[in-house]
This record gives sequence, C-alpha cells and structure tokens, in this order.
Amino acid sequence: MRILSIVLMLGLMLGLASCGSSKFGTYRGPEVTRVLVYKADRKMYLMHHEKVLKSYDISLGFAPVGHKQFEGDGKTPEGTYRIDRRNPNSEFHLSVGISYPNTNDVAFAASQGKSAGGDIFIHGYPERFKKAPVPDWTAGCIAVKDKEIEEIYAMVRDGAIVTIYP
Repeated sequence: MRILSIVLMLGLMLGLASCGSSKFGTYRGPEVTRVLVYKADRKMYLMHHEKVLKSYDISLGFAPVGHKQFEGDGKTPEGTYRIDRRNPNSEFHLSVGISYPNTNDVAFAASQGKSAGGDIFIHGYPERFKKAPVPDWTAGCIAVKDKEIEEIYAMVRDGAIVTIYP
C-alpha cells in the first residue's frame, strides 16, 4: 500500500511539473503594432511603432522569389496584410494567420483562371522537419522555431499589420 501511495504521489508531482511547460505564453510588454518581413534577408521583426521588439530568422515558401500569385506556386506573398486568425492546434506547433489573399490577389488569379490559394501563416515546424529543416520548405508560409512561434503567438494580436517585402 505504501508503494502505491509513493507511485501516486510521484505521478501527481510529475503532472503538476508539466503544467508549467505550456506552449501558450503570456506577454505584458509594449504592443506589437506591426510585423515586418524581409524575404531576401530571411528576417522578421516585431515592431512597436519604430522600435524593434524582437527579430527572427525565417524560412519561406519553397519558391521564395516573387509574390504569391496562385495556389501551389510555393511563393510567400508580398504586400500588406493583417493577422486575422490563430490556430492553437496547428500541425506546425502553433500558427497565426495572415489575411492573404486580398481582393487584388483573388482578382489577379481569377483573371488567369486560377485560384489565389490561401492558408498563409506564421508558424513553427512540423515533426517531419524538426531534425533537418531545409532553408525554404513551406507552401508559402513564414516558419520560425517552435519557441519563437510561442513568443509570437503571445505577443502579436489579431488585427496587427503585416508587411512582407521582397
């Protein structure tokens, strides 16, 4: 009976210890007023007006040069968008959505008889890329390390402006 009590106590302690390792962080610093992405430099900056709060190295779509035009082209969009959703259950650890496509993106793709695509996110890494990520591997999203997307998820609010430069 005593051994059973010890095992139960150890299980309870381990369970409580794991409560502190949540992927959902909190942030109480200055508001992130915009997100700047520089594709050519593979850098992303979280800004409070003109001040850089955090910077990150990023991975892009598998065909990173140029603006995303069509579903499946492997390009990361360029232009100004907004953070418009978040996915706490993403297969990419966590993710925050970017409002691509806008009306211009949809109209251009339609004029070519194609779909503009969608589901563009800033996200972490899926299990299959954790050990040996290639430089640019997404379908058009912006990828950061899992610990970094945890920070971004906590810091960036829906509605924040995202500007993606070539």
